[in-house]
Amino acid sequence: MKISAIEFVALSAPLGTAKPYGMSKSLATGRQSTVVRMTLENGIVGYGEAWGMPAFNRGYEAFLVNYLVGIDVFDIEHAYSRILARHYHFGVQGPMMACISGIDIAAKDAMGKLLGLPVCKLIGGQRVDSVPIYASGGYVTETPAEDFRPQIETMAEAGYPSVKIKIGLGPDSDEERVAIAREILGDEVELLVDINSNYTYDLALESMERLAPYRIGWVEEPLSPADFSGYGRLRARARLPIATGEALYTVFDFKTLVDAGGVDILQPDLSLCGGFWQGRKIAELAHANHLRLSPHVWGGAIGLAAGIHFIASLSVFPHSENIPKPTLLEYDLGANPLRTELLAEPILVENGRVSVPEGPGLGIEVDEEALLRYAAA
Repeated sequence: MKISAIEFVALSAPLGTAKPYGMSKSLATGRQSTVVRMTLENGIVGYGEAWGMPAFNRGYEAFLVNYLVGIDVFDIEHAYSRILARHYHFGVQGPMMACISGIDIAAKDAMGKLLGLPVCKLIGGQRVDSVPIYASGGYVTETPAEDFRPQIETMAEAGYPSVKIKIGLGPDSDEERVAIAREILGDEVELLVDINSNYTYDLALESMERLAPYRIGWVEEPLSPADFSGYGRLRARARLPIATGEALYTVFDFKTLVDAGGVDILQPDLSLCGGFWQGRKIAELAHANHLRLSPHVWGGAIGLAAGIHFIASLSVFPHSENIPKPTLLEYDLGANPLRTELLAEPILVENGRVSVPEGPGLGIEVDEEALLRYAAA
């Protein structure tokens, strides 16, 4: 079945009356994404999501469409390889790979609809009907002294079994925020922290040493994504697990990180790393090196649905029925209309889990009116 059209829809959703929120490096005043709409020659439409600034992604639209329109959708991964081989001077770290990611998610959605199968069955088989999440919140704001504790109290009231908070403003601040979170959440909740690559090696090590008594599940992005050797040095000395990978592209970046011995939990973002095409390769890399994996999700509803199908398809080897640390899906709690309004039926958490959407493809129905409402000029 041939691809007849690929269209990029740039989306922008200002936060309006919601306070800016974010991480150690910056705050967000809105959310944006690029939705990929792929149409097959029989009229079936698949949807995907590409990470990054839509204006950059739109610059690659005509270039990629020229390669992909007219080919059989089931052969599309060979076309990606041809693009990378012919245009290797472009590299893989950047908007072109984010665009390919969104296209690949859309292609798998279209394939599933064509065959009447969910995406998870196409990429490895469906192991579970629902996947566990961790609640991503505890954001940095302009007034952290006022806003941090209420964020944690809201997560505690919701009863999330795993919670991630933002740190990275300095070791003193890290310990203060973690102490507050642990006090409110109690000892049974798994507490994860995210530095967002704001530290040098010495600061990361100091922070991790100070946080060790608080039973931290992982420390995310303690260093710059480019510092592969630094991750290796840090992991050799740190007493806490290290998670990273949201800013890495393709299995080649992840292999460099793994070869450096710098990571415990791999965190590919399917809307950036190469879609399901590269996500499967990264999962196999984790499998071959006995490492955990947890996909990063901080975009819209389509990327969230992709992450659910990805996890549902993964092997739990070397575990069997007893899975001490299940693969977790990131569920962002920040104000984000592109997560809450883009689908006819939003993806919701129930008892710390989200159901694998039923139906063919990604199992979601995109609200075309919402697409128009948030379409950027």
